Amino acid sequence: MKPIIWIGNSKANLRAFSDDARRQAGFELNEVQKGKVPSDWKPMASIGLGVQEIRIHAENEYRVIYVAKFAEAIYILHAFTKKSQGTAQRDIEIAATRYRQLAGQRKQT
Repeated sequence: MKPIIWIGNSKANLRAFSDDARRQAGFELNEVQKGKVPSDWKPMASIGLGVQEIRIHAENEYRVIYVAKFAEAIYILHAFTKKSQGTAQRDIEIAATRYRQLAGQRKQT
């Protein structure tokens, strides 16, 4: 099972989700760790190649943006509560910046 590596404040953000949303996120991330596909997801190619978004429907809408294409780990780029129909540009930029930093670090090793 692949380990999860949390980037930036993504773990703290996920911990701020409601209890139900945290349980759902934990289940979905466990499935990803096992090499399975989350029950509700979409690709986020605008952020980076291989980046995906887990969609969590509870009393609010929640999202977890991650990349699992690397052999060593699953990287959680961003977790947030969705407040509008489209994903806010700020949230996309946070995830994209973290993805670029991750890709840069991986090239150096």
